[in-house]
Amino acid sequence: MDFSVNVPVTETSFGQIGTSLLREIHARGLEPALFPEAGSISLASQEYSQEFEEWIYRCVGKSYFHDRKNPCFRLWHLSDSLQSYSEKQMLLTFYETNSPTPEELNIIKNNRTFVSNNYTAEVFKSHGAEVGVIPLAFDSHSFQINNKKYFNDDRITFNLCGKFEKRKRHKKIIKAWVKKYGNNSNYYLQCAIWNGFLKPEQNKSRFESCLDGKTYYNVQFLSWLDKNKTYNDFLNSGNIVIGMSGGEGWGLPEFQSVALGKHAVILDAHAYKDWANKDNATLVQPKGRFDSDDEAFFKKGTKFNQGTFADWDEDDFIDGCEEAVKKHKESPINEEGIKLQKTFTYERMVDRILKELKKT
Repeated sequence: MDFSVNVPVTETSFGQIGTSLLREIHARGLEPALFPEAGSISLASQEYSQEFEEWIYRCVGKSYFHDRKNPCFRLWHLSDSLQSYSEKQMLLTFYETNSPTPEELNIIKNNRTFVSNNYTAEVFKSHGAEVGVIPLAFDSHSFQINNKKYFNDDRITFNLCGKFEKRKRHKKIIKAWVKKYGNNSNYYLQCAIWNGFLKPEQNKSRFESCLDGKTYYNVQFLSWLDKNKTYNDFLNSGNIVIGMSGGEGWGLPEFQSVALGKHAVILDAHAYKDWANKDNATLVQPKGRFDSDDEAFFKKGTKFNQGTFADWDEDDFIDGCEEAVKKHKESPINEEGIKLQKTFTYERMVDRILKELKKT
């Protein structure tokens, strides 16, 4: 089957997934026409072979001879997906809110659209738009259990991930955590929440606002982790990952962490429900919702990303932290979490994409 692929090949979350899909396609000896999103290619965050890089550019070269009658797989934001390189476009997109706009629904209906989780599929279905579901996968190329010892004491380290945003509830999480564990040397909080779309001073200001001008020696804000190898160290260095975001397409950092055997405090809502359960995580029940408007990434009244996110109670979150600490002390390795590595693979993801492309 002749087909094309239109994915980002960059350091973003979309780009990491796009590159991982290409790596699996390359491993199968296939050579599709490749349209890198925005014409940009960067493998700077990855470890890769010269053969893989040369293959990527051969595929880009094939794009100049692409036939629009051949099916195309696209991975990208919904807002930019009316455009296409094929009459038979298959779109995989992420969506975090719950009130699709007429513009979003029109784009969905003009593609053969797939989303990354069942919650989002139900949201669209309730608004008259049928979509398929293709779960995301564990990146075994970039992330591995390394069994390193990172600290010389018996501290319990919580990791907080994802770029700083209102929807991810970072500020609320940190404020609640320091009330319970602040300046207690038995517990540490590592925050890898640098937002690359903000200026350094904006990141610093947001971090400071989480602590209300106080100093906590057991809270650390990390700068941008630009290499997957470095990020793998970060994930391995924690004992418990926090996933209390109000809305996600999947929750990749939290997912990768649990799959590496880390314990977790996870909100029992939206995309998290597709991979987090009572056996591999401590689940916190959602309580209430909050408006998606953050005046930056989700702006009220625009044609995209409208709606609300799931919220939660601070005491329930701390109870979850205490339960996760108990689980960690009983068994430092989350064996149920490690099983995610075999359940969600890029091999299965590409199998599904190729199968659906043949139907397109």
